[in-house]
Amino acid sequence: MNLTTFPDILHARQRLAAHLRPTPLEMSEHLGKNIGFKLENLNLTRSFKIRGALNAMLSLSLSLSDEEKSRGIVAASAGNHAQGVAYAARLSGVNARVVMPANAPQRKVKGTQRLGAEVVLYGDTYDDAEEHARKLQAQDGMTFISPYNDRQVIAGAGTIGLEIFDEMPDVERVIIPTSGGGLMAGIGLACKTLNPALEVVGVQSVATPAMYNALYDTDYPQQDTLADGLSGEIEQGSITVPLCKKVTDRIALVEEAQIEEAVRWMLQMHNWVVEGAAAVGIAALLSGELAADDRPTVLIISGANIDYEKLRKLLT
Repeated sequence: MNLTTFPDILHARQRLAAHLRPTPLEMSEHLGKNIGFKLENLNLTRSFKIRGALNAMLSLSLSLSDEEKSRGIVAASAGNHAQGVAYAARLSGVNARVVMPANAPQRKVKGTQRLGAEVVLYGDTYDDAEEHARKLQAQDGMTFISPYNDRQVIAGAGTIGLEIFDEMPDVERVIIPTSGGGLMAGIGLACKTLNPALEVVGVQSVATPAMYNALYDTDYPQQDTLADGLSGEIEQGSITVPLCKKVTDRIALVEEAQIEEAVRWMLQMHNWVVEGAAAVGIAALLSGELAADDRPTVLIISGANIDYEKLRKLLT
């Protein structure tokens, strides 16, 4: 199994340096002493996903033949990976087709189209979309870029961990929204390499427990959730599972009402609009699921792509 390594993350940082600026780390006195936000909602495409997609695309550009490039890239996404792939493909001069669930947030659909990718809406869930994307891959000979089960995607996400240590070298805990595990695997690998004593905590919605099930041998079902960016099961044989088992200290689960309150709280207290997936760490601290103690702590605020109508309903 070809797992991501720490040198992969260092190489990813070099690749991405010409294209992405480090995102800010903002302290939050409202949550507690020594707690900060890593604001990936301020990244290009308003999500951390641009890091992995762009790193994978830049890496592929060196290995794909001209014929493979002409066939293009295909991906499946709940939305943020779609925009990252679209941006990376446009930058590399390669056509991209992205399959998204039919109920994907319109902000993410339109953002992907604006960046030049063809969007195919298919199925009710992320898993439906991925199955269809794999069929297109086989049918048209396209190159598939997974949103999480990819060595270079994980390495791109891991660059966040390097930036955290640049800003807060005494960090003792990192709290990470978790779905298929690419973000947690990458950040966890970077942080545990730099400080093996650091605590890595994943947070999922009760409605999106795929990695929780994988690590704790449970069988909680997938359900509809405000945290749509965390939805979907984990591909069998995904390299994220052994990586997450190695670097994760625990995974916390939060309820839908707690996520909704966290989205409202972030806007009220910090003037940041965040999507449901980005708010799960805040939800865990506000609810007491995780302790807001004095340890230097960083929460990953993973994205800002929430539809206006969905946000408006949360605020009324």
